[in-house]
Amino acid sequence: MRLTQFRELMEGEFGAVRASSLARDHVFAELGGRTVEQALEHGYDPREVWRAVCAAYDVPPARQ
Repeated sequence: MRLTQFRELMEGEFGAVRASSLARDHVFAELGGRTVEQALEHGYDPREVWRAVCAAYDVPPARQ
């Protein structure tokens, strides 16, 4: 998954403002205690980050 696709999925699921806030502010245990932005900066695969977001926010499988 490319970073652009990840960003599109985030905005599609949460809306632009909430996606941005969630990416900056929510700390995910699944990402080593990092936010989305920190995980991506540390080289996490966007697909792995998306899976963590989906698990934390109960995104239905059809939209994962």
